Amino acid sequence: MSCRNECIRVLYSFPNKLGADRICYTAWQQVNGLAAAGADLLVFPGVLHRPVSAGVKVRPTLARGRLRISYKLVGSLRACALHDWIVSRRIEKLVGQIDIIHTWPLGALQTLKTAARLGIPTVLERPNANTRFAMDAVQKECERLGLALPPGHEHAYNEEKLRKEEEEYRLASRLLCPSDFVVKTFLDKGYAREKLARHIYGFDETVYHPSSEPRDLKRGLTMLFVGVCAVRKGVHYALEAWLKSPACQDGTFLIAGEFLPAYQAKLAPMLKHPSVRVLGHRNDVPDLMRKSDILILPSIEEGSALVTSEGRGCGCVLLVSEAAGAICRHMENALVHRVGDVAALTEHITALHQDRALLERLRTASLGTVPDITWRAAGGKLLAVYRMTLSTQSARAVQQAV
Repeated sequence: MSCRNECIRVLYSFPNKLGADRICYTAWQQVNGLAAAGADLLVFPGVLHRPVSAGVKVRPTLARGRLRISYKLVGSLRACALHDWIVSRRIEKLVGQIDIIHTWPLGALQTLKTAARLGIPTVLERPNANTRFAMDAVQKECERLGLALPPGHEHAYNEEKLRKEEEEYRLASRLLCPSDFVVKTFLDKGYAREKLARHIYGFDETVYHPSSEPRDLKRGLTMLFVGVCAVRKGVHYALEAWLKSPACQDGTFLIAGEFLPAYQAKLAPMLKHPSVRVLGHRNDVPDLMRKSDILILPSIEEGSALVTSEGRGCGCVLLVSEAAGAICRHMENALVHRVGDVAALTEHITALHQDRALLERLRTASLGTVPDITWRAAGGKLLAVYRMTLSTQSARAVQQAV
């Protein structure tokens, strides 16, 4: 590496549509944040869905011009495997031109093997908790509720997928964990702490910002949930706690997101309460957040839900489980409960309903630190992880030489 103290040459491999929804949006923002932090980036996406920052070199693997391989036609797992194979071939010709390789799950196995052979350090993104833990946790909760996951659901038990991901875990120099909860799920599975690197995801402050209008402290609370309404997100816990709290008497619980049909049917009696409004998928989430007092996310398992930082950016106070992966501190700028602890969650809703001074104190403290969790800040933290990984790799090489 010729300029370790000045720039890091990163090969960023992403097997999906960079800049589309969900993790594709996360990866796109991550690339832009890294560019802003000063990384020298060569990006291999499966497909480039929208442009990245100027100066970032992009070479798609599954598209050329207007021609592209269809993920639906080929199948997502096969498309990711093809991307992985192409990247593994390309890096053979890049020895000496890149310092570290950033990979994503299910599209990294061959790349990691080739990088190990060539002596190039690698990091593997962990956008969710340990996959075996996540599948087990969701399955147990579904069984408790008497529900079954739809066939092919991303959290349905899949031994072949697990084997592949766990081999990727083994081969990567370090696993990138966006929350302490993700770290814990790997430690509990026996992974060494030095294998796990903490970084963060961010939010776009140009889109998610607080309202300039003063809040009416006399009106009822507005509590908001945003996301796919699935068992893993704990919407059932949110509803139960809301209806047990006096906040439901004059407040409103907004649910913005599409429900899995069986899950919605299971929750139908609670969803019919006059204080609950099911909005479905929405394109005005920032405005909903600005009009809400609370963002709730009582997840059973997560990586680090972007919506929590976006909610903070809009001025919402977070009511989250410890598994939500939110960047916050209990009673400092948010209220955090143990997974499934409906009694604690009910107390938290009630406390903010009855004590508006507490609500405003938490909100002010939260807004005071949101510059630390933007995508630009996240890019700087990730770049620091790269530097640490390279330093560790160099130290090991010296020890082996001695």
